[in-house]
Amino acid sequence: MPKEQYHRRSIRLPGYDYSREGAYFVTVCAHDRECLFGEIKDGEMKLNGFGEIVDQCWGDLPNHYENMELDRFVIMPNHMHGIVNIVGAGFKPAPTIHGLPEIVRALKTFSARKINQIRKTPGVPVWQRNYYEHIIRDENDLNRVREYIHHNPARWETDENNPGKGRKS
Repeated sequence: MPKEQYHRRSIRLPGYDYSREGAYFVTVCAHDRECLFGEIKDGEMKLNGFGEIVDQCWGDLPNHYENMELDRFVIMPNHMHGIVNIVGAGFKPAPTIHGLPEIVRALKTFSARKINQIRKTPGVPVWQRNYYEHIIRDENDLNRVREYIHHNPARWETDENNPGKGRKS
């Protein structure tokens, strides 16, 4: 029986080297947009245990990838936004350069393993397969993205990722 093939349209910029030095805005969504990581109360995100795992795994990434730095980020009930800076790419031998896809893969893998260990659900997806990224072009773009991340919890009621969008509690 022939193996089914899935054709997913890549959201990556064709031909772009994602190990290139620069700043990248990423959004990673929970599988089926399930609200796993906590809740928004009075415009602020309150992390639960799973959200704290994601927070810890995000903060630990620079310990695994020396060519990256973390900037502003926020964990939302069913997704997270963050800015990753790839640094020093031009001065390291090629095998040690890790690009954005590897860094996001690590975040998803490390956090999913820990969350699934607690839930006793090995192999169950925690994250959606892909992620959104935006190459930050300049200082104005960087500041705009930082503001977006900072204000994201306060805008949860109208967020397209909010499964209860438009419903009154």
